[in-house]
Amino acid sequence: MISKVISYGITGLEVYKVAIEVFVYKGLPSTTIVGLPDNAIKESKERVRAAIKNCGYKYPSQRIIINLSPADIKKEGPSFDLAIALGILAGTGQIDEMLLRDYAFLGELSLDGKIRAISGSLPITMAISHKEFKGLILPEFNCREAAMTDNIDILPARHLKEVIHFLNSTNFIKPYTIDSSSLLQNSRIYNIDFNDVKGQRAVKRGLEVASSGGHNTLLIGPPGSGKTMLAKRIPTILPDMTLEESLETTKIHSIVGLIPPETGLIATRPFRSPHHTASDVALVGGGSIPKPGEITLSHNGILFLDELPEFNRRTIESLRQPLEDHYVTVSRASKTLRFPSKFMLVCSMNPCPCGWYTDPKKECHCSPAQIQKYMTKISGPLLDRIDIHLEVPALKSTELLYNVETESSKDIKKRTTAARKIQEKRFETTSIFANAHMTQKMIRHFCSLSKESKALLKMAIEELGLSARAHDKILKVARTIADLEETENIQPNHISEAIQYRSLDRGWWG
Repeated sequence: MISKVISYGITGLEVYKVAIEVFVYKGLPSTTIVGLPDNAIKESKERVRAAIKNCGYKYPSQRIIINLSPADIKKEGPSFDLAIALGILAGTGQIDEMLLRDYAFLGELSLDGKIRAISGSLPITMAISHKEFKGLILPEFNCREAAMTDNIDILPARHLKEVIHFLNSTNFIKPYTIDSSSLLQNSRIYNIDFNDVKGQRAVKRGLEVASSGGHNTLLIGPPGSGKTMLAKRIPTILPDMTLEESLETTKIHSIVGLIPPETGLIATRPFRSPHHTASDVALVGGGSIPKPGEITLSHNGILFLDELPEFNRRTIESLRQPLEDHYVTVSRASKTLRFPSKFMLVCSMNPCPCGWYTDPKKECHCSPAQIQKYMTKISGPLLDRIDIHLEVPALKSTELLYNVETESSKDIKKRTTAARKIQEKRFETTSIFANAHMTQKMIRHFCSLSKESKALLKMAIEELGLSARAHDKILKVARTIADLEETENIQPNHISEAIQYRSLDRGWWG
């Protein structure tokens, strides 16, 4: 007898339906799984055998063939355990095969029949239509995450017996529902704030400008000046994520199993900070079965690269395409996958190898050649994609010892949100969402300058030695500064401030 059970798998961010066909017939006892299973699926036959026996049901002493269709897609993970177990029970007549047709099943089984959590339940529920099934039966642990969309009824289960009794109509499983909009609103909580940072008023202003326009930023300063502390607080001043952005971000984190169990939703903007030893695959994504990397996990949030020159040159060069196109393409022999990567890049570095070149109190022992070599570890094409360079000086003793009240993240966020709304209206007919991503045509249209502003910019280019590529960056940043002041036209003071954020173009290190 052949039984059929429906489950779902994930390749990259794409969801596909898997029909699990079970054929039980006379022969020497054995269980074979076909359809390109990975090792976790091959081992599922032992988990399923123990779970069925420990639940009081009979595991057949016959030959069993389990086919995972379509057979040309590599399957991975233990999420098919529940469906395989039900298929075997139906194939041996212990439950009615017709009962399985109205539902889809996901879940890993423990040896005693308990149903364990899986990864990727949200993207699966987003891909299922209620027209196909009456409901999706999955682990109780995943129900909050899966219920964020109303595509299908979510039926949480804790044990294999519970599912069997439900299918036999001897038990009822209540569909799990949740108000995702209210959950998002109540989960927007940060445990850090900009007023935790002492001093650094000019740097905070620069980060406010960067957050308002989505500008990639580089923080340069000696050790202990607060670069990392400042970077970690940038998400607190970015505009709140919309429900659509939150679900998109949650979908990505769900696939790699990084969903917070208490909420089931990513409600705050991601902040990813990979170590400088991370490989290009860890950063961009990939593997034999491609998975999202740090770039994609920071989608709609911040990717922070601390000690940028310490990263492998090849690794940081892999950022160039995602920064330009806002997606990552991972190519394999059988398939090409695309991962979203709309993030704000924030980097930090010391001004020299020893770190004390700009510190007035400590002596730098680096030669000009060493400093030059250190700074040039960052390629021109990558620097070309960083709009704002902020010098972070060492704190003075007065700033450390005395508590001076500073603005909170909430106050700064009001201004950045207002500036972003201006940009949303400006770019509503385009695919652009912030000033940092304006094209040449848009710069000419939205960044027109008065004679005074042109004269100031011309003088900066000629006298300060600014490169040609800095010209467009200055205009984009000046446009953002004008938006913060809710000014339609770019004024000379906006240009002047934007020029101050191009320290590396002035070659200050040598």
